[in-house]
Amino acid sequence: METAIKKKFKFHLSDKTRQIIINIIVTLFILLFIYAATSKVIDYKNTEIQLSKSPITAKYANILIWLIPCSEILIVALLSISRTKMLGLYASLTIMVVFTSYIYAILNFSDSIPCSCGGVLNSLSWEQHLTFNIAFISIAILGILLETTNLEHKTKAV
Repeated sequence: METAIKKKFKFHLSDKTRQIIINIIVTLFILLFIYAATSKVIDYKNTEIQLSKSPITAKYANILIWLIPCSEILIVALLSISRTKMLGLYASLTIMVVFTSYIYAILNFSDSIPCSCGGVLNSLSWEQHLTFNIAFISIAILGILLETTNLEHKTKAV
């Protein structure tokens, strides 16, 4: 039995609205990760140089140069398949938390700040990039919450 407070603050979305929001979130992550992976691969040499200059990633640059774009493409695949969408949302959240932690560490604990990402995101300062990532973390959490509700509704309908 729900309490009066819980009922008062419960937020209801129609199934259609919830699905539209989930689709927008998934599309945003797919576009972000396709763009990010593609720009890293196209500008491979610069990406490798930037990873090598970073005090946090320098030791692992040869692995990260392939691991990061491959992970981003894998997440795109997970998000694109209905059965693995939730896993893709969790993977999106995880990789965004990792990227955000990296940026936070660079800004707060590093003596040198390497160049930012390639492509359009290169125009963002590190602080703006941190804000951008935090926004995408919030979007991932929203997507997970909505998809969880979506799955609960589907289970009840069966």
